Amino acid sequence: MTHSDTEITAELIRDLLHDQHPDLADRPVRFGARGWDNQLWRLGEDLAVRLPWATEHADVLLRREHAWLPGLAPHLPLPVPVPQRLGEPTSRFPRPWTVTTWVPGEPADRAPATRGAETADALAGFLTALHRPAPADAPVGGHGRGGPLSALTDPFAAQFEAALAAGLIEEHAAPALREVWADAVAAPAWPGPALWLHGDLHPANVLTQDGTLCGVIDFGDLCSGDPAWDLAAGWLLLPDGALDRFHRAYRPVPDGAALRRARGAALLKALVCLQVGEAGVRGRPGGKASWGPPGRAALRRLAASVH
Repeated sequence: MTHSDTEITAELIRDLLHDQHPDLADRPVRFGARGWDNQLWRLGEDLAVRLPWATEHADVLLRREHAWLPGLAPHLPLPVPVPQRLGEPTSRFPRPWTVTTWVPGEPADRAPATRGAETADALAGFLTALHRPAPADAPVGGHGRGGPLSALTDPFAAQFEAALAAGLIEEHAAPALREVWADAVAAPAWPGPALWLHGDLHPANVLTQDGTLCGVIDFGDLCSGDPAWDLAAGWLLLPDGALDRFHRAYRPVPDGAALRRARGAALLKALVCLQVGEAGVRGRPGGKASWGPPGRAALRRLAASVH
């Protein structure tokens, strides 16, 4: 992670608003959350200021979200942080920033969904609405998102062996998980058009309330491609026993090849969750201990799916 050299404070945010969006400068400002790429500060009750604070590529992702999400948001059945204003870099803060709507709820890594049927239906409805054909100039996903899993064989092998060596994967589960990956890579490719994808659906990017989904955030990795990449979220987000309902509720109902690819993408996401969670346990930069449990739960479900 590359942290910003500029300390982000409420005073800084008020100054930025006064210079570029003075009609918002009198609203109360308070800290909201700190994510992988950005910090989020509440602006009154219904808005938030989103500022890059780590990773060099955060600026590109923020501008991508600002460019594309307003056109998609009206079609989505769950609340999302809709960009309202764009702030340009200045000497005071040399990076772009945005003002978005505030989406209430708790991140699912800290407050996992517990109501299986409702959560499965909510996730299926959201992805059915999002997964529409994307235009030719839609962004291409980073780190292979949306593309064929075969292109990620080497990174997967390195991540898997590192997690195994660190004791993050149980030895008895390793053969089944390797089979999940091999089966996903061998599955027929997505035959349809490139669809809009969230691109980064993991527990910290989904909000819950009263045991079910109430919002989806962080669309910086919005891209186009194979919907199996988003369908993978079922293994990380849903309570036990809800996965089949999710697959039945999604439209069109995914075929066997799509589910095989989704399992492989879920395995990749689970490995990342394990790594971030372990870094959090050990106090390393960028670590979040709350990512570990959903990663381990996903691996358990994926290993069981082989049998």
